[in-house]
Amino acid sequence: MSEEGSSQRVRVDGKFFRLGEGKFFVKGVTYGPFAPGPDHGTFPSPDQVRRDLEQLQDLGANVVRLYEVPPPWFLDLLAERGVKALLDVPWPKHLCFLDSPETRREARRAVRGVARAFAGHPAVFACSVVNEIPPDIARWSGIGRVEHFIDSLVEEVKSEDDRMLCTFASFPPTEFLQPAAIDFVCFNVYLHERGHLEAYLARLQMLADAKPLLLGELGMDTIREGEEEAGSVLGWQIETAFRGGLAGTIVFSFTDDWYRGGQRIEDWAFGLTRVDRGPKPAFGSVQRQYRQAPYFPLPRYPKVSVVVASYNGGRTLSTCLDSLARLNYPDYEVILVDDGSTDDTPEIASRHPDVRTLRQDNLGLSAARNTGIQAARGEMVAFTDSDCRADEDWLHYLVGDFLRQEVAAVGGHNFLPPEDSPIAAVVMASPGGPAHVMLTDQEAEHIPGCNMAFAKSALEQIDGFDPVFRKAGDDVDVCWRLQEAGLRIGFSPSGFVWHYRRATVGAYLRQQRGYGEAEALLAQKHPEYFSPLGGSVWRGRIYSPTRPFSLFQRSVIYHGRFGSGFFQKLYQSGPATLTSLATSLEYHFYVAGPTLVAALVWPFLWPLAVACLLLPATLCAAAGWQAELPAGQRRFWSRPLAGLLYFLQPIARGMARYTSQWYARSGARAVRQGPIETVSKGFSFPPEELCFWSDGRLDRLGFLKLLLARLEKEGWQIKPDSGWNLYDLEISGNQWNRLRLMAAGEGLDGGRYNLRCRLESFWSLRAQILFGVTSTLLFAAASLLSPQAPWSWLLLGGIGLVIWLLDLDKQSVQGHLARAVTEVAARAGLTRLRPESVLPLTGPEEGRERQA
Repeated sequence: MSEEGSSQRVRVDGKFFRLGEGKFFVKGVTYGPFAPGPDHGTFPSPDQVRRDLEQLQDLGANVVRLYEVPPPWFLDLLAERGVKALLDVPWPKHLCFLDSPETRREARRAVRGVARAFAGHPAVFACSVVNEIPPDIARWSGIGRVEHFIDSLVEEVKSEDDRMLCTFASFPPTEFLQPAAIDFVCFNVYLHERGHLEAYLARLQMLADAKPLLLGELGMDTIREGEEEAGSVLGWQIETAFRGGLAGTIVFSFTDDWYRGGQRIEDWAFGLTRVDRGPKPAFGSVQRQYRQAPYFPLPRYPKVSVVVASYNGGRTLSTCLDSLARLNYPDYEVILVDDGSTDDTPEIASRHPDVRTLRQDNLGLSAARNTGIQAARGEMVAFTDSDCRADEDWLHYLVGDFLRQEVAAVGGHNFLPPEDSPIAAVVMASPGGPAHVMLTDQEAEHIPGCNMAFAKSALEQIDGFDPVFRKAGDDVDVCWRLQEAGLRIGFSPSGFVWHYRRATVGAYLRQQRGYGEAEALLAQKHPEYFSPLGGSVWRGRIYSPTRPFSLFQRSVIYHGRFGSGFFQKLYQSGPATLTSLATSLEYHFYVAGPTLVAALVWPFLWPLAVACLLLPATLCAAAGWQAELPAGQRRFWSRPLAGLLYFLQPIARGMARYTSQWYARSGARAVRQGPIETVSKGFSFPPEELCFWSDGRLDRLGFLKLLLARLEKEGWQIKPDSGWNLYDLEISGNQWNRLRLMAAGEGLDGGRYNLRCRLESFWSLRAQILFGVTSTLLFAAASLLSPQAPWSWLLLGGIGLVIWLLDLDKQSVQGHLARAVTEVAARAGLTRLRPESVLPLTGPEEGRERQA
């Protein structure tokens, strides 16, 4: 293909299309089919087509969607006018085509024929390999098999022209079909209520994920709804679609001159023009919207301060700052915070005089972002990283969705740049990368730090970023604290950045170790968001380029009674917990390792040991095989490397998390030291129940708030009651023991009361697993020795030693907590009582006498 022809081909660019250097937004109409004629098939004469194209250009349309294969002269006329064609390939999709080898061959021949006939033609926008498969046919044939067949049709097209864009036109009854090979998502949607359309387009954006979303059909019947109403509805439908970040719309249809099955359709009138091509009111409405699309004005344009915190990010910093200089937004500033870089960052910054550069000592990522917040002059503060390249419409969509959703923060996608390396592509498809977590189709639980924006007032309300997070975790922490403050986080599917991934395996594993260290800090600060084994627990769905273990997950589809539902919704499955655990560091330490040792002692366990070793390897190999890798960055070693990274990532991240937790808890012991006897005097063990008398000035809830503040100040990990628990506080003394505190108040005369505090301590899940593993290993080692050998008894005695050490630690932690409770009560003016002496009292003196 010539260079000129290549420049006229539309290509995918993130959530949009690009033609040459500029973006290409689809502003289309459907065209035909028309009455069959002897010379022109189902298309009008060339003279009529020329007249129609003049009207289409006056409309502002740049794409026509064709339901029949056009003659070559038709596409040549389109090319002369600069109009593109979306080619629907007709074949009998209304039959049970997967049951018929001949129908499948016919479909493949048809698709390949279209691709071969128009390969490289500059008027071709894309090829739709099938339009609206009936939902009962999809259910009959099997959803996975239908998806696979659609993918095979795309492969037929790509074999003839690998640059021809491909899609398939779906509609709400087949929402569940998600073929992997298509280049963009195309949906036919007819919804005539604004709120319903906004909500459904937000849902479709979640289904489209990283691919562009195109409305392949929208329209209204003027016979039933009236011409004026149709014009009004089409106007706000187009505006809603473009405001929602769609890549374009195609209106059904250009004219009422429409044939189907060889007959003119006269009981529907969806055309923008009448049969004689006379324009309806809808023509003018669509014309006005297409002239303004895609950039409909926002309600207002708050000033945005874009903050880039960089530490030795010189490799990609210039690309980042260049992209920020070209943003399509009227009022913003760029602030670069150089966090003590030792590379060429200062020199690069000097070449960008429009960027306000602040330099400080190396204080870490959160401190650098706080510096940017303090210097920001904007009403909003947006953050991206020095290894990112912003799309030119990044702020336009972020701010638009921020205002429309009425949230305190908003985030968006981060995509692998097409020019990044093949290793970076593997890293992108491997676990642990930045991802957004969605509670609904529009509300996020977490947005990644490389693409997030906040109301400055919201950041000031929560005191900005926590400086303890020097490398990572700051975005997670700030999102959780915003939600704890009652604020909401939104999501902008089209406000995206390009994110350069780590270029080597070593850099990727170092990044994951940094994430593990951040997880340890997050677990200490937000224990309620973590599982007993230390992994983060998300309420929402994680959207990531990785698709781990999808072979072992099953999505649920609501088909409606007898498969008749018009909106047959796809409910995505959550993370595969068991398979994730089978690849974790804990699995290797607590399951695979001990089983292998046990097999050395008892040979009959070898099959189990081999199975335990093969399980994570098999899961990781399967995940690598499923990895979604860009075709241009795929190598023969890409999938094996992805499988290896799936295996190494949880080990590297877990080791860093445990190491950091160990040091963090070791450092916290000094805060909790103190003689237990000050609390437990007169008791053999630390008390399990404490009782206090109150004159009523401080109630139970007030006491719990004081205690919570004291424990948080001392660095304890605390899970307060969420409303669903049978305790008030769960405290993590260390990684081996947990304590639960329950408080109850006994009302007395005159508003006074007795406050009872029950302390329950127990081994953590890790301690229970450690005990089980240690006992197994010691018993196995003792079995190798003669029963008369003293060492065998010493080894068995080691089991008792482990129990004693864990119990001793439990008593110590319980004693420290009892001391903290007593000190808080004393400072609050409460009088401690002996639990067994508590009776309805009239004053503290009587209580003291009974204790004496």
